[in-house]
Amino acid sequence: MKLALFAFLLAVASAVLAADLVSIYREAQTADAVYAGARASYLAGQEKLPQGLAGILPAVTLSANTQYNDRELQFRGPPNNPASGTTRFNSNSLNVTATQPLFRFQNWITYEQAKNQVSQAEATFLQVAQDLIVRVAQAYFDVLLAENNVALAAAQTTAFSEQLAQAKRNFEVGTATITDANDAQARHDLAVSQEIAAQNDLEIKKQTLRQITGRLPPELAKLSSRFTPVLPSPNNMDEWVEQSTTSSLQVRIAQAAADIASQEVSKNRGGHLPTLDAVASYIDSGQGAGTQIGPGFVSTTKYIGLQLALPIYQGGLINSKVREALANEEKARQDLENTKRTVALNTRSAFLGVTNGVAQIKALEAALVSSQSSLDSTKLGQEVGVRTEVDVLNSTQQLISTRRDHAQAIYAYAINVLKLKVAAGTLTEDDLAYVNAWLEK
Repeated sequence: MKLALFAFLLAVASAVLAADLVSIYREAQTADAVYAGARASYLAGQEKLPQGLAGILPAVTLSANTQYNDRELQFRGPPNNPASGTTRFNSNSLNVTATQPLFRFQNWITYEQAKNQVSQAEATFLQVAQDLIVRVAQAYFDVLLAENNVALAAAQTTAFSEQLAQAKRNFEVGTATITDANDAQARHDLAVSQEIAAQNDLEIKKQTLRQITGRLPPELAKLSSRFTPVLPSPNNMDEWVEQSTTSSLQVRIAQAAADIASQEVSKNRGGHLPTLDAVASYIDSGQGAGTQIGPGFVSTTKYIGLQLALPIYQGGLINSKVREALANEEKARQDLENTKRTVALNTRSAFLGVTNGVAQIKALEAALVSSQSSLDSTKLGQEVGVRTEVDVLNSTQQLISTRRDHAQAIYAYAINVLKLKVAAGTLTEDDLAYVNAWLEK
């Protein structure tokens, strides 16, 4: 009985444990529709290679037929001596033909294109996998930030409620003006409105996380108080940009598209070239006896040889396809250049987001201390009559805003750490585990 009770309590305790980034990511891998679709697309892309290989391997065809024949013949002969007859017989045949391409330039180019298409499919799937990590982290920290904003909005409402009550008491005893009471009332009403908006935003953020994982976890692990932001390694923007232009998955995808477009030009030009195949065939046919065609027979034919085809003129189709491929090649080249520039811009943005995030977090930590000291001093000044109710309200609002900015800066820093790795093309689950270590266990 005690053992069963212990097992039940353990199960309950496990059920209410806060979910962290890694556990949410594990759920997203099995529940996210975008990731599942990308995985299916990746599996489909792998089939491009055997399809391309099929164009240079032998092709064997088996065909057979059997038929019943009912033939009526009439012969023209001398007068008074007509001849006619009815023939009924069965005929059948079996044909096996094997073709081995010896020179088909376009087929070889198609095979080489298939290799690039497979590489492109792999890079695309990896990009979606990296995007899933960032989307999970973004949704996770958005929920934490929204929860923090709800708590701050509630604290602000409570503080302004206390100040409103005090302002009304001071007005009643004549130590404050009606303006102070009205100002406190306005601040309180605004705080209530902001709290409602914060709760609404929290619900939206939770539903966004639910879209990725398929469910809402009971609780999310919070950021540890021991969290300390660090600068990127290496702490050099140019090195990160240089790495991103070669390792970024976006660049790899665009490079594969450019290579495929170049190969398409060669393939279409190959339409002017001859093709040469080795062909072998075995034909076994038979036919039943008929009154007019003599006895039945069985025929066996075997042959092996070479088949050459040379395109002479196809109405300008090949030249048109070459011009089309050249235009697509230029487009792919420009898309590649644009992708490299975009990746470089994203890398610089993420790098600055990390480095400036470290400085901003430290500055806001100092601002929190200053804002708290300012509020304490203002309250003391109000007690001795050198500060007004409005001064206390302003100091309270400044402290709340600083706390909100501090939390937002921390979560933005965490996302930029992941985005920097995405830009460089090196983001893995280990990086997510690194960020996950910042959370309370």
